[in-house]
Amino acid sequence: MSRKCAISGKGPMVGNNVSHAKNRTRRRFLPNIRTVRVTLEDGTTTKLKISAKELRTLKKHS
Repeated sequence: MSRKCAISGKGPMVGNNVSHAKNRTRRRFLPNIRTVRVTLEDGTTTKLKISAKELRTLKKHS
């Protein structure tokens, strides 16, 4: 299962965990993906995995 937004294409980013001693180990920053049911123009509904930011944008423009 890919952690990618169906609308914006936003996916995981990589970075470092940094301890107090400044030891750095690699980590992933996962996007806030939500599965929502979206009604299309022809009246059918489909499930999409979208990020929380895109969910806010959809609600703002609907």
